[in-house]
Amino acid sequence: MLSAVPSAQSALEGGFIALWHRTCFATHGTLGVRINQMFRGSLLRLVFALCASLPLVTLSWAAHINTHAPTKSKSQKISESAHTRRRYHHLARSRSATVHTASLTRRRHYYETFNRSSFAEDITSGDVTAGEDGIVREAAIDALGNMNGTVVAIEPTSGRILAMVNQKLALSSGAQPCSTIKLSVALAALSEGLVSKETPVALGAHYHMNLTTALAHSNNAYFEALGRRLGFDKVSYYAHQYGLGELAGYDIPGEQLGNYPDEVIPERLGGVGKMCSFGEGVSMTPLQLGAMVSAIANGGTLYYLQHPTSSEQVANFQPRMKRQLDIAPLIPELSDGMAGAVQYGTARSLRLNFNEEEILGKTGTCSHDGTRFGWFASYANTSVGRVVVVIFLQGGRPTFGPKAAEIAGRMYRNLYEHNFFVAGHRTPSDTAAVKTAVTNP
Repeated sequence: MLSAVPSAQSALEGGFIALWHRTCFATHGTLGVRINQMFRGSLLRLVFALCASLPLVTLSWAAHINTHAPTKSKSQKISESAHTRRRYHHLARSRSATVHTASLTRRRHYYETFNRSSFAEDITSGDVTAGEDGIVREAAIDALGNMNGTVVAIEPTSGRILAMVNQKLALSSGAQPCSTIKLSVALAALSEGLVSKETPVALGAHYHMNLTTALAHSNNAYFEALGRRLGFDKVSYYAHQYGLGELAGYDIPGEQLGNYPDEVIPERLGGVGKMCSFGEGVSMTPLQLGAMVSAIANGGTLYYLQHPTSSEQVANFQPRMKRQLDIAPLIPELSDGMAGAVQYGTARSLRLNFNEEEILGKTGTCSHDGTRFGWFASYANTSVGRVVVVIFLQGGRPTFGPKAAEIAGRMYRNLYEHNFFVAGHRTPSDTAAVKTAVTNP
């Protein structure tokens, strides 16, 4: 009797499947065949479950069930077979195409490679420090750690460099400014009356953005649109007014000049749009960026940056004005976006380390020839004074703008803990008379 169990199960399965197939086709035609294909696996599991629960006698009786499928016409058999073959062929081709497309997608995925390290040792070797503010320098060195970069801290009301860590990099020919170029473009658009901080700019059929949000989140499409509306001539004019393309320092040994092109870059490289969103084709130094942000922080005076190298030079320090910029009415329009970058935008990593005072800033991240750049330019807006901090990093994947903002946060934290932002902490240049210097030495 036990030997009859397998054959009984097979007989019951065959008869039940044949009956199901006939019913599906008779009721729904070709659709029934598809339903049969979809539910056949579930049906088999149901049959096995029933077989397992029936007594052995019943299974023996089931062995005598006629397992032959009902007779069908020749044309009907051919129709079903042809449809099934076409269906399987279509599914096989679809699956093959899907797998092939996915394979191509994986092969074509681009991973950027970098040939420079984000970390370095002895970056302060050779720095001239006799005329720097000791508290500011120590705060900068501690914040930067072993990152391959430079920190420049500036007193915006005089142009005095309070500290310059890794002076070889700070005084170099610079690098692509990435999204920090958006400060210059924003001031140009505001100066031309093209936008205000709340003017919606269309970035698509149903998408608009204003200046405050675009600065806070560093929206590239917004600044590309502004650049195209301004045109290269105006963009270039204002960039030079804010100090790009010329030496930022006054008689600073070793300072090299950045570059602002005389004509727009080719359209295949992005044209004026890319120049205004990523700084494509532009080379800017940390000192040039620091001078521009200092002018924003102090209300519009573009100072020559000076780096005292002795205590005597500190005692006799005199600020030297390069030119007065007509941006005082525009600064409130700009500052909301810079504050938003720190509060909720691309520079919010700064708040991981410092949130006792208001910080306004702008990040920048991009890469060129296997090197990634990370920028952050900012100033502390305190009741007892302001200080400008520029962080510039270069290296590989760990290098980017938000990382520079995080380092700035550590530096502001160090300054705060050493009572830098309190009444009474003054430097000799705070009360020094301003001396007008030749515009282009």
